[in-house]
Amino acid sequence: MELRHLRYFVTLAETGHFGQAATLLHIVQPALSMQIRALEEEVGGPLFTRTSRKVELTEAGQLLLPEARRTLEQAEHGKNIVQRALRGETGLVRVGFAGNAVVSGRLMNDVRAFRHRWPEVELQLHEMSPLALGEALSQRAIDVAYTPLMGKLGEDIKAVKIAEWPMMVALAEDSPLAGEKQITLEMLAQVPHIQFAAGEGDEALEQVREKWRAELPQPLYQAQSTLGVLAMVASGFGIALLPHSFTHIAIPHLVYQPISDRRLMAELLLLSRRDETQGAVLAWTRLAQNNNHD
Repeated sequence: MELRHLRYFVTLAETGHFGQAATLLHIVQPALSMQIRALEEEVGGPLFTRTSRKVELTEAGQLLLPEARRTLEQAEHGKNIVQRALRGETGLVRVGFAGNAVVSGRLMNDVRAFRHRWPEVELQLHEMSPLALGEALSQRAIDVAYTPLMGKLGEDIKAVKIAEWPMMVALAEDSPLAGEKQITLEMLAQVPHIQFAAGEGDEALEQVREKWRAELPQPLYQAQSTLGVLAMVASGFGIALLPHSFTHIAIPHLVYQPISDRRLMAELLLLSRRDETQGAVLAWTRLAQNNNHD
């Protein structure tokens, strides 16, 4: 028994006429008659009584009709669920992110836009270090990631730049550099630096290492989080290189200054799996790549 048999049966039962039913089903009348006979052979008895003018349901046909309707409705319901999932209208998206995605406002803008467009999709947000995000994506613990470029990505991961900002210097308000009108990379090479602890990385320091043609400045302090870095800077331990988006964070005794070398930029990447098939995740990546706010 196939769904088309049930569809033919229900249409014939509702019209009571082979010709009308065949027209509605877009098939020829002999083909409809053959399919109804095949269904009757399948169930083991007649489902219709046939006269010269119309057909009527037998007792067995009357029993089958509500069951056939329910089966067809359930099949249509199942098809709709799958189609909505493939279109990205339902499902789950697990979003991993590093701190800059929040500080810049980019993550929240994308979340708000996605929830407005696909309110039935479940969203989960997971904060991780940049190094951990690529691994979590490869291991399918998350579905997409917002992160600066940190190390080499696996061949299974796709990276798209969705934003960039000039690098700034965070320094204490009483730092000798705070009064400088223009801060150069040479000046920065002479003062202590604060960077994220191991596992967090500091791409900015890696970018300027070549420009200094020397080892990283000493002493080199480490902090466990963005707020930890800013707290150490404001306390006078040294300076930190941070994207311009971090200037939204106001900390007592902390100021931000631009760097004279405007080529020093911080990027925000959207990472996703190349073999992704989930409709909701694909919908997220399309929105994030087109949802330019910066």
